[in-house]
Amino acid sequence: MCKSTKQAEKPVNPRWEWVESTVWNANMLRALDEGVKGGKWFSLIDKVYRRANLDSAFASVKRNGGAPGIDSVSVSRYEQEYEHYQETLQRELQNGQYRPKPLRRKYIEKAGSREMRPLSIPTVRDRTVQKAVVNVLEPIYERDFAPTSYGFRPGRGCKDALREVEKQLNGGLFWVVDADLKSYFDTIPHQPLIQRLAEKISDGRMLELIELFLKQGVMDGMKEWTPENGTPQGGVISPLLANIYLDPLDWKMHNNKHCMIRYADDFVILCRSREEADTVMAIAREWVNENGLTLHPEKTRIVDMSQAGNNFDFLGYRFFRGGRSGRIARLCRSKSLEKFKDGIREKTRRNNGCSMDAIVNQLNPKLQGWYNYFKQVKLSQLRELDGWIRRRLRSIMRRRHKRHGISKGADHQRYPKSW
Repeated sequence: MCKSTKQAEKPVNPRWEWVESTVWNANMLRALDEGVKGGKWFSLIDKVYRRANLDSAFASVKRNGGAPGIDSVSVSRYEQEYEHYQETLQRELQNGQYRPKPLRRKYIEKAGSREMRPLSIPTVRDRTVQKAVVNVLEPIYERDFAPTSYGFRPGRGCKDALREVEKQLNGGLFWVVDADLKSYFDTIPHQPLIQRLAEKISDGRMLELIELFLKQGVMDGMKEWTPENGTPQGGVISPLLANIYLDPLDWKMHNNKHCMIRYADDFVILCRSREEADTVMAIAREWVNENGLTLHPEKTRIVDMSQAGNNFDFLGYRFFRGGRSGRIARLCRSKSLEKFKDGIREKTRRNNGCSMDAIVNQLNPKLQGWYNYFKQVKLSQLRELDGWIRRRLRSIMRRRHKRHGISKGADHQRYPKSW
């Protein structure tokens, strides 16, 4: 039997199964694995405006939904004139004429705070371009991101970060540096961020496009202004840029054998002693200051989790050391719980005119979503929450039967748990 003279094609690494196939072919993925010459990538802008990539990007924008931007063009309206919008977008990107429109500023409530969180909403066309850029850039940076980063990364998420925190606490790393970056997304310095991007990207037009997004105007009420720092929350590209900027800190901690676990701008560092925690805090503070950021003076602290009653919050959970059992357990932190209850209260007002079936159908997705994330909390908290929700439903029925006040007395017999 004659041997084939054609060399067998090297299989693509399965770690890249998530990448956008309209951009990343087998040859590019092999180059990604093996490393490109000089560590820099050239000629990327043509992959951004490739029509197949723009179509895939819009499909992602459509799935995520969201409000229209300053031009009032919704996702559905964009879809009605799809060919026109996409052809114009491709042409402008190809010719270098594309300019993003100003962001629409909206303020949303922060859980447990009187402060309002600024949200910047790009137009649908700008979200499409940002997603097309992410499709091109994300694998390049994902290849070298530190393993201690969990936020907005393929195949990773909050639950992975939380499991790692619990594992390290149970492994004896009881001293916790609970860190908080003050207004991180709004304070990332633009020029250092561009320089960090340029370490791997040598396509000038790609860097110019990203700089356009950083310099996008913001329409706040009737006033328009241009940010000098930050990558606005609400932009599709912002999470990737935020990870790129903090990656050197991740590697600094990782290479020095410090256990840092980060999700976007929220991170904790777990240590074996108070001395190590003090050292790590000083290292983190120095790096943050040198890179134009600020650790929140009130929210950044060191916690000794070997002592009963001590606790810290991370990604919606409160980790605490129990008194009787002495074990570390989880609760839903008070701010997250109150925000959840506010949503339940809105749907279970006693004067709610909907049928009970309709109310339950509105509640179930919210309850299931909350439980899927917070199922690791202490069982007593789940039971208490269940009882509170049942009382809300019984109070609706009590009012409908001309009884006053909240559920009490024999209501639990009239409307038992099975009901």
